[in-house]
Amino acid sequence: MLNPNAAPLLALVAVVGFACQWAAWRIKLPAILFLLLSGIILGPILHVVQPDILLGDLLFPVVSLCVAIILFEGSLTLRFDQLKEVSGVIRRMVTVGAVVTWLLTAALSHSLFNFEWPLALLFGSLVVVTGPTVIVPMLRTVRPNAKISNVLRWEGILIDPIGALLAVVVYDFMVTSGGFDVALEHSLLSFVRIIALGLILGLAAGYALGLLLRHRWLPEYLHNFATIAIVLGAFTLSNAIAHESGLLTVTVMGICLANMRGVEVENILSFKENLTVLLISGLFILLAARVDLSNVAALGWSALALLAALQLVIRPIAVWISSTGNGLTWQEKFMISWIGPRGIVAAAVSGLFALQLEQQGYDRASDVVSLTFFVIIGTVVLQSTTAGFVARMLGVTEPSPKGVLIIGANLIAREVAKVLEQNDFRVLLADTNYDAVSEARLAGLPVFYGNPISEYADRNLDLIGIGRMMALSHRREDNVLASLRYRHEFGAHNVFALKTRVEASVQKNEKKSISQEHKGAFIGRPDLTWSEVAQVLRNGGKFRTTGLTEEYGYNEYLATSEEKGAIPLFAIDNRQHLKVFTGDDSLSPRAGWKIISLSAETVTEEAAKVAEQAPDHGSKGES
Repeated sequence: MLNPNAAPLLALVAVVGFACQWAAWRIKLPAILFLLLSGIILGPILHVVQPDILLGDLLFPVVSLCVAIILFEGSLTLRFDQLKEVSGVIRRMVTVGAVVTWLLTAALSHSLFNFEWPLALLFGSLVVVTGPTVIVPMLRTVRPNAKISNVLRWEGILIDPIGALLAVVVYDFMVTSGGFDVALEHSLLSFVRIIALGLILGLAAGYALGLLLRHRWLPEYLHNFATIAIVLGAFTLSNAIAHESGLLTVTVMGICLANMRGVEVENILSFKENLTVLLISGLFILLAARVDLSNVAALGWSALALLAALQLVIRPIAVWISSTGNGLTWQEKFMISWIGPRGIVAAAVSGLFALQLEQQGYDRASDVVSLTFFVIIGTVVLQSTTAGFVARMLGVTEPSPKGVLIIGANLIAREVAKVLEQNDFRVLLADTNYDAVSEARLAGLPVFYGNPISEYADRNLDLIGIGRMMALSHRREDNVLASLRYRHEFGAHNVFALKTRVEASVQKNEKKSISQEHKGAFIGRPDLTWSEVAQVLRNGGKFRTTGLTEEYGYNEYLATSEEKGAIPLFAIDNRQHLKVFTGDDSLSPRAGWKIISLSAETVTEEAAKVAEQAPDHGSKGES
């Protein structure tokens, strides 16, 4: 029964969860670390949050439903086209690797803690899982290369239902009476039933939801609500038919939906990502608050020995066996071996089975929960604090996302790309105009020939190291669509556009202008347009980079640049971060900064209109 005083405590959990996420963003460490520590402080140390009293009998049903949503959201990101180079590794890791981890962990726990073999096998199945709740936040912070990220993300999402499935099979074996043969037969039947049900129901639910979305049989405002309702319904129905099969069902459902042709899942995924941050924050605090520190301390040095073996022996053995002959370098294998933190599913399933096993007479079932949480906390703390250093040491990190995706390959786009490259920024131009793309290639600029907002671009546009977008197309609609597409990718504050003459003429007309939330911030002074910049460049104007000093500061630069007709567009700060002038005068360049400006006399409005009607060769077909 729900505690009548639960509201203030649940609000406290939400506030603390937000504070942990914010601290993680500021300090550049995975949020899981802060969430676990907060849960332990609020729970066993201060006794402010006591989940079993707070939620009563609703605790594990709520945890189960939240885990279902988290797993579904993670599986929505799994696209089969990501498997080209690493499919064999992932397949082995969730089969051979999982079995190796399970058996070695069970044998070690039997040896170190004198667990009965059934209890040892149950514990081994619980720590097989890694999970997206801990993997994905860690990947965001560490930023390993694409191969490593894909392996860890696919493994983390697929291994959760597999670990839960193993736990169910072992549990059924433990509680089935009638001798070894009967128990084994019952466990194998449970295994087959869960696999079959998860695949059939997951595919059916995913395909049905995909049809609803593809044929627009639902209004857009109901998409997210319908998705959650169907996910929870499928999860609950699956569990009602076969115990703990729901995790596999929602995972298969998400993968099916993500790979259906003609189904747009971006809005659903965006909503689910926001919801998942909230759920992960609350769940980790609540589950960590249930830890009995005295039981954990009673495990002694044997727990540390088990943790060290998991990190340094068992995980590497499983990874190297699974990745042999699959094209991964030893550095990539080492990095995958190092990252394998346990998460929500291990915590939730261990607590659920411990309660049931205690009722069956297994006195040491509570030790399984304590040891599971010790492994979760130990792997998260160790790997959160060291993974970034290890990745940098091995040289397997992606470049810092300071690069720029430029929409368009016309004269302006090419010249902007050149000056940014000269200042050590990665650039990538994208255009559908063959002449413009050819001009960019002749200039030695990296360019993507295709529509940057197409499904083809989603699969093939290489955004590694790219952190912002500049829409420099002549066409207003192209800029707006690209801004809408990449706001979610880079964040609204990293999306910019160069104002077209059409945009300038209608910006004060509410009926014709496009709302600010659907377009990027405009580059340069408020009245600067694409036509004016194009005319300046055709008249021989050049982009110039000017350094600021203590003697020659920003005010002095403005005084001289106005006399020369220079137009400041970008700035580079002391840490080599690119800033964009957007007309709001929020930038305050200081000594050590660089200013990138377009140097030429300001052209007249009539000259700008001429430029609009006579685009350069590389922009042909854009007007």
